Amino acid sequence: MSTDDTPWLDAEEQETWTALVGLMTQLPGALDAQLQRDAGISHFEYQVLAGLSMSPGHTLRMSVLAEFAVASLSRLSHTVKRLERQGWVRRTTDPGDGRCTLATLTDAGWDKVVATAPGHVAEVRRLVFGPLTKAQQRHLREAGRRVNDAVRPEGCPRTG
Repeated sequence: MSTDDTPWLDAEEQETWTALVGLMTQLPGALDAQLQRDAGISHFEYQVLAGLSMSPGHTLRMSVLAEFAVASLSRLSHTVKRLERQGWVRRTTDPGDGRCTLATLTDAGWDKVVATAPGHVAEVRRLVFGPLTKAQQRHLREAGRRVNDAVRPEGCPRTG
């Protein structure tokens, strides 16, 4: 597509895009800073622990956990290795399918999530839900789903 054929953003679209880029840039850093300061873990590490904490038996296949955390298996594997060293996660071979690996939250991992969650939820409420009305929250949820659907590779299930 040449620059002559490019349908440029109008002023309202440009304002929306700029606001979205700011959100995508600043929110992860703010959440990461709170978790590092208060719990000594990254936002991604917290997402992994939280995903396991919400799963039956506190266990998920690594591939499912990667989808939940929106990460590659490689990134997840490196993170889970760090979490294993902390004693918060344990990996085992899936007895139902020896080709798959299960990640399980340990009792110490559960304790970490329980200790970390209140501060994280308070920060999410302060940064995301506090500034928005209920109607704006619904619009944000729907907009997020639509953009995620457009970004997600074809055939991948929706995770949220």
